[in-house]
Amino acid sequence: MTEEQKSTAYGHVMKWWEEHSAAGRIVGGAELKGPSSSTTVRIRNGKVAVTDGPFIESKEIVGGFAIVEVKDLDEALAMAKTWPGGSDHAVEIRPVVDH
Repeated sequence: MTEEQKSTAYGHVMKWWEEHSAAGRIVGGAELKGPSSSTTVRIRNGKVAVTDGPFIESKEIVGGFAIVEVKDLDEALAMAKTWPGGSDHAVEIRPVVDH
């Protein structure tokens, strides 16, 4: 992407966040730094290994997350379908564990 395309895309993302935040659906979240900034803790056979870098080998990365309050999965799906991530992206929806 050119810098202009990145700027336009980021503007669409910010608009999406602002609209859903103003409507009270987004109640938290954050943008994450890139995968090269990650540190991974792996435990195998009781041994701990700490390494720099992403936790999986993948072409996809998690760029951020939103905590949303919606009435049901259908409303969450409706939100996800409006994500302005371009033609090649994924949005994962998970419920939180209520302790």
